[in-house]
Amino acid sequence: MEQLVRLWEVPETTENYMIAGFEQWADAGEISSGMPSYLIELTGAERIGSIRPDGFYFFQVPGTHHLLRPQIKLSNGHRERMSSHENNLYYANVGGKGLLIFRGEEPHQNEERYAEAFLDLVEATNVRRVVIAGGVYGAVPFDRDRDISCVYSLPRMKKELDQYALRYSNYEGGTTIGSYLAHQAEFRAIEMVVLNGFAPAYEFGQMGLTVQAMRVEEDWKAWLDILRRVDYMLHLGLDLSDLERRALSLIAAWQRKVAELEEKHPELGIKAHLDAIERDFQEHSFIPLDSAWDELGDILEDETTDD
Repeated sequence: MEQLVRLWEVPETTENYMIAGFEQWADAGEISSGMPSYLIELTGAERIGSIRPDGFYFFQVPGTHHLLRPQIKLSNGHRERMSSHENNLYYANVGGKGLLIFRGEEPHQNEERYAEAFLDLVEATNVRRVVIAGGVYGAVPFDRDRDISCVYSLPRMKKELDQYALRYSNYEGGTTIGSYLAHQAEFRAIEMVVLNGFAPAYEFGQMGLTVQAMRVEEDWKAWLDILRRVDYMLHLGLDLSDLERRALSLIAAWQRKVAELEEKHPELGIKAHLDAIERDFQEHSFIPLDSAWDELGDILEDETTDD
């Protein structure tokens, strides 16, 4: 393992899994950057390792000005604080299983070395499967279950993944950090799944409307739909009740926003536009097998009671 990887604690649990997210290009709804932070707080995970930022990040590119530079705060001429690129690994024991949560920043360069360091970290902590979360914006209904796109590292995984109501990606173009890591993971026979949620975003510019765009910045509904799949996949037993409440509050807030815009500016036709999107949308809801059996049992019990 290179000195790029720092690991000051190795989990004692024998069954370990990792959920990873990044400050990255595919971060719609803050699915990749926000969801890991939420999980760290939810599980009380503690930092046990990191990847050094050496050689992965630009200091500047002409035309970007201060966009890429570390941010500094000075007080009377002396540095009070300086930001740095962080790639940290956290650990929590969840029901006797090890849950490792990686929160990082995708590299600007030397992506192959970065991938090697990331996969070294996976192997050093005896992780059985890595799930990477990402997000893309799309014209999808804000009050329906999110579409979840899937990329995976090993062909043998598809049979299992078929049960999670996923859309297998046929994308062609510039790669995301998730797809790149899945590509590299295959050479080490590491199980890796990349789940990209579609966060709602609506462009109205082409309709000549004064409201140009609307989008969900922090898509708790997408977080929930991804984590429900991950929780079932890895048998973690996470308490997602808070996230369920947040998802419901998000939908209610958007319903109020749309109703308010429709009332104030009926000429915009925003509701009609969203209704058209919903009519064309095919929902792929994830219903765990045990939940389906529970629902069937309730129905049969109700029918027996009626008889």
